[in-house]
Amino acid sequence: MEQRHLGRTGLRVSRIGLGTLTWGRDTDEHDAADMLKAFWEAGGTLVDTADVYGDGEAEYLLGQLMDGLVPRRDLVISTKAGSVPDPDRRFDGSRGHLLAALDASLARLGTDHVDLWHLHAYDPQTPLEETLQALDIAVSSGRARYAGVSNFCGWQLAKAATWQLSAPGMRTRLASTQMEYSLLQRGVEREVLPAALDLGVGLLPSSPLGRGVLTGKYRRATPPDSRGASEHLAPFVEPYLDDTATHIVDAVTTAADGLAVTPLQVALAWVRDRPGVAAPIVGARNAQQLTAALSVEALSLPDEICRALDDVSAPVHRYPDHDWSTL
Repeated sequence: MEQRHLGRTGLRVSRIGLGTLTWGRDTDEHDAADMLKAFWEAGGTLVDTADVYGDGEAEYLLGQLMDGLVPRRDLVISTKAGSVPDPDRRFDGSRGHLLAALDASLARLGTDHVDLWHLHAYDPQTPLEETLQALDIAVSSGRARYAGVSNFCGWQLAKAATWQLSAPGMRTRLASTQMEYSLLQRGVEREVLPAALDLGVGLLPSSPLGRGVLTGKYRRATPPDSRGASEHLAPFVEPYLDDTATHIVDAVTTAADGLAVTPLQVALAWVRDRPGVAAPIVGARNAQQLTAALSVEALSLPDEICRALDDVSAPVHRYPDHDWSTL
């Protein structure tokens, strides 16, 4: 699998990443082992997790698999901290919480460092400089090799990345931002992606298949074994089952038929090769699904297909994104 630099750093990652959102909850140790081995054998390196996935079980399971199945040195392990199970405060970006969470992640993973550590979300109740100091401490202490953010809007990303760049050698530049991005969700193109490109921050798209909808599996009905049919993930899928999404999925399916490939491959290739994207993070239920996603390595979409998909899925961005005199 092709390797790409993550943002303006020396870290290289596989251009498809493996997500572990459902590990330890919907994905058991046997399916997780099969997926990790298949991913590694295909040349994949970037494995993404978080301290809250499966209430920590995803990290623990990944750590167990690294113990004997796949060499730790062959993987780029990314995890996140900052989300908390508190209905009154969803995110805690305090220095104390973040560093304690990182230590707990390392213990579950069974490693002395992660390759990439993300702030899971912006915490408006903590001064940003305090939150970012946790990244600096994590990197300077060797517990994290690189650092990034997740779910930061445009101004938050620009502020954080600029703050880190304002003291070179003292602060850790942001390597990445992880955001939802697909043909069904192109909101990052408004401000986040331009900021990331300007500041040298690599984009790691989550849900690159539109929460599974872009595979075409929901075109006629909701499959009983799908995420859309599960009690805890149905609300996650439902927003992408409207008429607008259906129109886009139809276009993806038409493109796939014309290229003799699958809708999954078309949707994933589109987002993988967007400007600024380092590696879409793919979550699969089993090795068969993951292998289908990894087969996109051999596919590059023709320019005319890309333009057609761009047109059919284009979000409405007007003022101030466009020159006011042209509106």
